[in-house]
Amino acid sequence: MVTHQHRDVTGGWLRPSVFGAMDGLVSNFALIAGVAGGTHNTKVIALAGVAGLAAGAFSMAGGEYVSVASQRELAQAEIAVERRELKHHPEAELAELTQFIESRGVEHDVAAEVARQLSRDPETALAIHSRAELGVTLSDLPSPYTAAISSFLSFSVGAVLPLLPYLLGMHDLWGSALVSGVALFGAGALVSRLTARGWLYSGLRQFVVGAAAAALTFALGDLIGAGAL
Repeated sequence: MVTHQHRDVTGGWLRPSVFGAMDGLVSNFALIAGVAGGTHNTKVIALAGVAGLAAGAFSMAGGEYVSVASQRELAQAEIAVERRELKHHPEAELAELTQFIESRGVEHDVAAEVARQLSRDPETALAIHSRAELGVTLSDLPSPYTAAISSFLSFSVGAVLPLLPYLLGMHDLWGSALVSGVALFGAGALVSRLTARGWLYSGLRQFVVGAAAAALTFALGDLIGAGAL
């Protein structure tokens, strides 16, 4: 028997992890570049990088927590509505499930029998109705804690890379730019393994986006200058 496997297309772990690291990398590299454009004081640049890492990581974690918690609470509220409907209007819900199955190309009599059998267990019926009408799986509701922790850690990993050369004693932006450029390309290439894009295109695209952000903030920092503040 021929079998095949699909890649994860839901992005449940991809978005907060890989993209969180990209956010940290791009935003902190751009921040460091902007400060470096205005001053050559490496302590000030490093402090800005540390502050950017901490602020961004906590902001990402808090935002993900609130967003996912709200999404989960909304889903739970709608599931509760569906549970009440199944309890108080079982015939209407049975007809609704029959119609749903029939809309998938199943003959009416067969659809009605399948719906009847599936509705014998209230929890099974609730799970099927929730999936069909709300697009959610009862056993797989998103966790706000998982999203927050994942975002915090991934953003921190990305944000520490452009800061690392300064923490190791380097005194100019080129070290940070080199590490960030390699990391940007690598992150883009990594994402290509989960999409239809080629690794070279994906890597270069991410590199160009990050480099453009850093170049713009460096130019702004150079234009303003630390002495003007």
